[in-house]
Amino acid sequence: MTATPLADPNHYAVISAMITPAFFLTATGSLLISSNNRLARVVDRMRKEIEHLRETVPGPMRTELEIRIGYHRRRSYLVLGALRILYASLSAFVGTSIGIAADAFFQYQLGYLPTLLAVLGVLLMLAASLCLGQEARISLRVLERELRAELDKDPGLPRMS
Repeated sequence: MTATPLADPNHYAVISAMITPAFFLTATGSLLISSNNRLARVVDRMRKEIEHLRETVPGPMRTELEIRIGYHRRRSYLVLGALRILYASLSAFVGTSIGIAADAFFQYQLGYLPTLLAVLGVLLMLAASLCLGQEARISLRVLERELRAELDKDPGLPRMS
């Protein structure tokens, strides 16, 4: 008489496969946290610029503030878009993990669905990263404008090269 195992070893392979998307979930979570912080900083900076704008009379300084506020607005839209994409990526990775379990449960009838969800999650992370890279470029542009404006106020400060 042969003893039947209490647990099929294939179950452990399924559990191991379900854990793999957790690495992507961790990376996505880190990007979500940093992106939320970036959005908060952009919004705070934009509010400060708007407050400064209210105190500024029409002229070159007011025009400069309006331009910088426009940049901050674009930055906030990019970060917000990245956040939305990252949440979709997070969902795709959770779906991957669930899909792996469901595929095993249904005796591998789901085909490429779990793999497609994983690929979708990675592509969404790439798209979010591109948005965040664009936002960082705009942030640097705003910083350069602010520095130039400050240097123009005080002729004693060293000039930018």
